[in-house]
Amino acid sequence: MQSNPIKCNGFSVIEMMVVMAILIILAMIAIPSSLGRILKEQVAATVPWADAAKEPIASNWKNNKTFPADNAAAGLPSADKMVSNYVSSLVVEGGAIHMTLGNKIHPKLQGKVLSIRPAVIEESTVVPVTWVCGHAKGPTPMVVKGQDKTTIPDEYLPQSCR
Repeated sequence: MQSNPIKCNGFSVIEMMVVMAILIILAMIAIPSSLGRILKEQVAATVPWADAAKEPIASNWKNNKTFPADNAAAGLPSADKMVSNYVSSLVVEGGAIHMTLGNKIHPKLQGKVLSIRPAVIEESTVVPVTWVCGHAKGPTPMVVKGQDKTTIPDEYLPQSCR
């Protein structure tokens, strides 16, 4: 009588370990790229928050041909009262808007600043104020006012802020 060897169908432990190693490597590649996308989206979500300060600043330029020195001159609450999910304070300084990121924003961006500055044609108050985000340059022949205090790394800034 001849014995038949038992044949098992399935995966060996080594094959399973190889598959797991490949999945781990793919996950390690995917996680940093998705984190960068999340950080960009969070920074982009803060930009509309500056709209609360844009109107009084532009109005001041149109009426007085000057920019408000601070939140009070712009008719806004103090910086610590101008908050949102991703912004812990909003400061107006010489017409420029500086938003400090905080609250529910990713820890990598906590305390970073995004500046939005007015650009104007100095000889004409009829031309509306254009807003320049972050490190971006203003349109020619406009002059950008205020200091750029943006501390967010360029890789996380929206394209319009670079």
